[in-house]
Amino acid sequence: MSGALQKRLYGAYVTGGQARAPSDLRGLAPRVPYFKRLVKDHFPDNRSARVVDLGAGYGALVHVARLCGYTQVEGIDGAQEQVDAAQALGIEGIRCGDLLASLREFSESSVDVVVTFDVLEHFEGDELVEIVDAVHHCLRPGGRWILHVPNGESPFFGAPFHGDLTHKLAFTRQSISQLLLASGFSSTSAYEDAPIVHGLFSFSRALAWAAIRTGLRIYSAVETGETSGHVFTRNLLAVGIK
Repeated sequence: MSGALQKRLYGAYVTGGQARAPSDLRGLAPRVPYFKRLVKDHFPDNRSARVVDLGAGYGALVHVARLCGYTQVEGIDGAQEQVDAAQALGIEGIRCGDLLASLREFSESSVDVVVTFDVLEHFEGDELVEIVDAVHHCLRPGGRWILHVPNGESPFFGAPFHGDLTHKLAFTRQSISQLLLASGFSSTSAYEDAPIVHGLFSFSRALAWAAIRTGLRIYSAVETGETSGHVFTRNLLAVGIK
């Protein structure tokens, strides 16, 4: 992406339609169940753990993590519009900053959890290597890197990947594992972005997804002979352990 296009799109990430902040905290309700599950399943039990959300947007995950009792949560985003939206919502602790430069401000082994939600797909090549190394440097031993990225393994990944002109890469469970293990992480795991049941409508979605997933597993088994381990949702969640 040219520097001029990148500057224009990132500078207007809200007005350009890629991020639509709600007018008040009640507007976060559709995202709360997902983030609560993410926190429950992948954050450490210690509510004093230091958590850094890179690409925090208008602070939805930061807000939910605090609701869940985490007291040391901060967010960084490269778009001032996003930071302004967080402030308008009353979500404190979100600041504007370059992702890599901000990562390098953290001292070695000083952070328990790094979250990059819809971030890595904006980078490639040497930039990606620098980010991985910076995350590894600031995480404590046993610390966790939680990533959410477009899933190139999914037959539906085109919409999230091509829906943003700033996207450069998609990932799979294999490529995420390849990148992190080659960069010093001890283990990785990948998860589907399946519907979280929190009401009748979401329950219906979960049932429908289970049926669709069964069909996709059959298709994959016919083509490749593989019958397990697949991640089919258009985005995937991955966790790397230092």
